[in-house]
Amino acid sequence: MNKNINSDVEDKAIRQYYNDKKHKINNKSEIVFISTFPPKVCGIATYTQDLIKSLQLKFGKSFNPIICPMETEEENYEYEEHIKYKLNISDAVSYLELASQINKNDNIQLVMLQHEFGFFNETRNGLHLFLKNLKKDIIITFHTVLPKPDQELKEKVNEIADFAKSIVVMTSISADILSNDYGIHSDKIKIIPHGTHLLPFTDKIALKEKYNLKNKKVLSTFGLLGSGKNIETTLKALPEIIAKNPDIIFLILGKTHPAIVRHEGEIYREFLEDLTCKLHLENHIRFINDYLPLPELLEYLQLTDVYLFTSKDRNQAVSGTFSYAISSGCAIVSTPIPHALEVLKEDTGIIIDFEAPGQLAVAVNTLLENESKREKLRLKSLEKMAPTAWENSSILHALLFQEFGNNKTELSYTLPEINLGHIQNMTTDFGIIQFSKISKPDIDSGYTLDDNARAMIGICRHFEISKDKSDLQLISIYLNFIKFCQQKDGSFLNYVDEHQKFTAQNYETNLEDSNGRAIWALGYLISLKEILPQEFSETAEKIIQKNLVWAEKIHSTRAMAFIIKGLYYQNSEKNIPLLKNLADRLVKMYQHEKHNDWHWFESYLTYGNSLLPEALLCAWISTKDELYKQIAEKSFQFLMSKIMIDDSIKVISNKGWLQRENTENVPPIGGEQPIDVAYTVLALSAFYKTFKDEKYLQMMQNSFNWFLGKNHLNQIIYNPATGGCYDGLEEKNVNLNQGAESTVSYLMARLCFY
Repeated sequence: MNKNINSDVEDKAIRQYYNDKKHKINNKSEIVFISTFPPKVCGIATYTQDLIKSLQLKFGKSFNPIICPMETEEENYEYEEHIKYKLNISDAVSYLELASQINKNDNIQLVMLQHEFGFFNETRNGLHLFLKNLKKDIIITFHTVLPKPDQELKEKVNEIADFAKSIVVMTSISADILSNDYGIHSDKIKIIPHGTHLLPFTDKIALKEKYNLKNKKVLSTFGLLGSGKNIETTLKALPEIIAKNPDIIFLILGKTHPAIVRHEGEIYREFLEDLTCKLHLENHIRFINDYLPLPELLEYLQLTDVYLFTSKDRNQAVSGTFSYAISSGCAIVSTPIPHALEVLKEDTGIIIDFEAPGQLAVAVNTLLENESKREKLRLKSLEKMAPTAWENSSILHALLFQEFGNNKTELSYTLPEINLGHIQNMTTDFGIIQFSKISKPDIDSGYTLDDNARAMIGICRHFEISKDKSDLQLISIYLNFIKFCQQKDGSFLNYVDEHQKFTAQNYETNLEDSNGRAIWALGYLISLKEILPQEFSETAEKIIQKNLVWAEKIHSTRAMAFIIKGLYYQNSEKNIPLLKNLADRLVKMYQHEKHNDWHWFESYLTYGNSLLPEALLCAWISTKDELYKQIAEKSFQFLMSKIMIDDSIKVISNKGWLQRENTENVPPIGGEQPIDVAYTVLALSAFYKTFKDEKYLQMMQNSFNWFLGKNHLNQIIYNPATGGCYDGLEEKNVNLNQGAESTVSYLMARLCFY
């Protein structure tokens, strides 16, 4: 038998191809970001820094972001980044000089300007001079959109919009105002929500202990302090809240806005402190007068039971603090700014009137007395905010750059680092748990042979690459689970409950595919016997041999394919007859079903399709029977013609299989599963390693990019913060649960790029 297709030489070829592809982009375009930047303490500075970081993480070598800080005459910050340009917003000449400098740089394809009216009041015509003299395309993000403008404001905004290729706003309400109140054409307006941070599941109790808040019910608010925050509304509500919740504490996180300190000192903070004493709230309020590092801030938000947003600015279009809180899983009580009105609906939060302490007290008490309601709000909030993750924001921005970058911006998705965190969290001493609620393992869902077999393959491959000895414990757990599921006749049961008991579902469901997956996993482990502990391969050999008498009776298409792969990896001469027998059955199915332009094993395309051509490819490598090779190539070419559209993959939807008689029907949108994409990547990897045709590598990369956001929603399916993979891509949303099947499927696909 030939050597297995996952050789070191071929793996290096894939890595080299991917690295070459990553660095192929010539004349990489530069994009200038004009904004405030840290260390300036400013919400827009933080926003722009987060956006650029996410773009660099997501698209790495696709373009160079160039930062151009905006400063007043009195400001002179030291920046971490190399500063090529700077705009003095107090000096009209500086606007002209910046436009000239940008015009002279041929590498600059685009300028992105963060607009806030207050930035450009220092110089009357400075922004107009800059826009008029700039010869590069510009995209402008409006952080504030004021409704019902007077004629002067309307003309000023339209003048700015006329210079811009596109106007970015963060809510549909802002877009409607620009369109209806200002008369700006909707085609020019792009809605990209304020980015939010993806966070791993954390234990709220442990976080409260860390910050000396054990056994406390925690309310919080954060941001740069100023009277517009209207925190006194909460202070006035606290006595009524404390009456029902004596264990309450209110965290006021954040220092006073530097501009306010310059003009009026700490008057507002002192007012809040005086009111605290007047209302005898000293034991229930904690002032944290600091501009907190992001990790610490996010931990405070994650331990919060109810987050309070009490701004009294009726026209505040969007709030970064609000976005951070809701993406941290906080139940939210908020005044009705446009951002809150747009997000806090469909039972995702509670809206109260401006400056209404009585309403705030009722809302908070309602949430604190009902933990299930808080949990429901938390889950709804996370579902609502997931599309706004910085990773998704960066995708939408990058697509906009590509559209207006004179076609010189080629987007190249960056491969995420391997993160086994979620797999480790999902794995107990017995096996990997089947499902999760968002990223929290759901032990009530029990375990399956399917998931543990796949997990063993994924971790075996990871160990092969990393030689990380901690992988061996996981492999041992999954191997023992497979052994646990084997019955006296050699067959396997699939479903095990949280109490390690086989469930009735085993006797109501066809388990042939599950049995096949177990053989695939065992064979793969055996193929690595030279680097794994001897007892692992010995145990796997015994389990396989005990099963093969039963395996001979299998006729399920995919089960046969799984077994062929397992026997191929096992590489045992004595099992060649069984491998050939199963491959011949697949050949007969293919010959029976193929018709005109239908080159497939069945009269429909369903799930796990790529597995079938790959299995025949393995059979050809093992036996050198040319018929296996011909059918493998022909059927795989046919499949790719159905699921690769241009340079993107759209696997067969579980909402409706593709029938031979109805190939002209429009396929349903959504219902795409990570496991199908992963099996396609695995098959493409096998075909490339066998035939060295780079078209397979290109399709492999394009297919994997589905996980990274190259899909019809332009949203990530893989969550880099947890290491988990979302459970599915639907028509209008991503299923945010990160179960074992999807997470391990992603890992297997990701490991193909080593």
